[in-house]
Amino acid sequence: MEIKAFKAMRFNPGVVGDTGACIAPPYDVIDPEMQQQLYEKSDYNVVRVIKGKTTTEDTSDNNQYTRAAQFLDSCYESQSLIQDENESIYAYVQNFQVNAKDCCRSGFVALGKVEDFGKGVKAHEKTLDGPKADRLNLMRATGAQFGQIFMLFDDPQKIADAIIEKVSANAPLLDFTDESDVHHCLYAITDPADIAAITSMMADKAAVIADGHHRYETALNYYRETQNPAAQHRMMTFVNMHNEGLVILPTHRLVSNLENFEINTLIEKLNDQFEVCEYKFTDDASKESAKKQMFAKMDQGFGGERAALGIYAANGSFYTVTLKDFASMDAFEMSDAAKKLDVNVLHSLIIDGVLGIGDAALASQSNLKYIKDIGDAIDRSIASVDSQKSQVVFFMNSTRIGQVNAIAAAGEKMPQKSTFFHPKIFTGLVINKL
Repeated sequence: MEIKAFKAMRFNPGVVGDTGACIAPPYDVIDPEMQQQLYEKSDYNVVRVIKGKTTTEDTSDNNQYTRAAQFLDSCYESQSLIQDENESIYAYVQNFQVNAKDCCRSGFVALGKVEDFGKGVKAHEKTLDGPKADRLNLMRATGAQFGQIFMLFDDPQKIADAIIEKVSANAPLLDFTDESDVHHCLYAITDPADIAAITSMMADKAAVIADGHHRYETALNYYRETQNPAAQHRMMTFVNMHNEGLVILPTHRLVSNLENFEINTLIEKLNDQFEVCEYKFTDDASKESAKKQMFAKMDQGFGGERAALGIYAANGSFYTVTLKDFASMDAFEMSDAAKKLDVNVLHSLIIDGVLGIGDAALASQSNLKYIKDIGDAIDRSIASVDSQKSQVVFFMNSTRIGQVNAIAAAGEKMPQKSTFFHPKIFTGLVINKL
C-alpha cells in the first residue's frame, strides 16, 4: 500500500491549554450524554466538528456541517490549530488494561492512498448508507480529515514497531488519559531514514480495515466526486497484526420487537444443529454461578475453534449452543473461513434462519442492538432482558485476528459489528487539511 508522511494540523497548547481536552472518541460511539460532556470539556473539543449538535431550526445554510466548517475556520484564524513544519509520520501508543492485564498497542499515523477494495486495501465488514452520507456531507463542508481509519498490516519483522519504540523515548506531542483509563501518547517520526523505512515496508503490503469502513468508503467517494489530488490520500492509523497489544473484544447482540418470541421454542429449534447446555438458577448467587458456567463453556468452544454462543432470555436459565458440524453452513455461499465465524453462524442459522431477522431488518436496526463487551456491558445486557426492554441476548466470543485477515483475503465481508478492536483510536490528535 502506498503511504506517505504529512504535515498535520494539531491543537496548539499555547492557545487551547490542555490538548487532551480537545480530542474525542470516534463519532460513531458518541451518544448525546458523551456529546454534552465533550462540549463542556473544552471550547475547542473536536466534537463540534465530528458530532456537532443539531437543532430544530437547522436549515441547509445553518446546520451541524456548516457550523463545523465555521468552527474550523475560527481555529485556523486564532491559531488554535496550527500545522507542523516537518513532514512526519506519527507514532500513536495506547496503554490500557483488559481483564486486569496490562496491554500496549502501538501504531503509526500516515496518509494512505485510497483505492478500490482489492488493490491495496481490503475490507471485512458491511457498511450502511446513512453514516456514509453523514461523513460525506462533513467532508464537503470542511475539506479536511479528522477521524482515523484503523488499518492492519502484516509485518513479522516489526520494522515500524521498532521505530515507534525508539521515538517513544522522546517527549510526546500529546499525553492524555481518557475516562476509560486508556493512556494515549503521540510522537513525531521525522527522521527521513525512518520515514523511508516505513513507507518502503508498506509498499508491497495490503492493508485490512479493522475499523472505519464508512470513513474509508466516504474518502473514496469524496475523491471520485472532487478529483482533488490531495483527497487521493486519507489519514489512517496502521497497526501491525503481530503487535502484542492488538486486542479484539466481542460485540453481543440484544434482540427486541419480535412477535411471539418464546425462548423454549428457540432452544427446541436449535437442538438439531447445536449442542445445547442449560444452566439453571433460582436466586442471585446461583444466577451468577450459571452465568460463569455459560462463559466457561463458550471459552472451551473458542479454544477448540468451535462456534459457541451464549443465550439469556430471563426464563431462569443461561444456555450455551455449540455448532455440531460446520457442514450446517454449507447451504450459504461463503468461503470456508467465513463459515467458521461465530458471527456468521449466529446470523445465518439463528438470527435470520430461526428468528427471521434478515438483511432489511438489520439495515433498519429495528430488532438488534449491538453491545460492545467493555466495562459492565454483560450485566447491563442481562438487566435489559430482565426488565423486558429486550427479549433475548446472544453472547459472543471474540473474532480472531487470523479470521479477520482470512475473510478480507477472500474478498468477503462479515456482518456489521463483528469485531471490536479495543481501545478506540481517538479523533483530533492530528488533522489533515486538504
